[in-house]
Amino acid sequence: MKRIFVACGSGVATSQTVASKIQSMCEDEGLDVSVEAVDIKSLESIIDQCDIYVSIVSDNADEWDVPTIKGIPFLTGVGMDEEFEKLKELIEA
Repeated sequence: MKRIFVACGSGVATSQTVASKIQSMCEDEGLDVSVEAVDIKSLESIIDQCDIYVSIVSDNADEWDVPTIKGIPFLTGVGMDEEFEKLKELIEA
């Protein structure tokens, strides 16, 4: 099972929305994942516990040593299919 973290400023509304969307999309595809919304402030101490990071904050995408995809498309729908394809490749790798 791959562990995915989704982080926004507070770890509440936006990241919860994106995490739920990703969890649902992965379940529809039969992918075995755990998706968690986390607070960006706690991310540094827990980032090593995840396999994939979904960034909603645009300025820190390259900061972590884990595969990272963009989370905004899962909110807006714009570019979501492309990002989900990237996510699926990372999950299946």
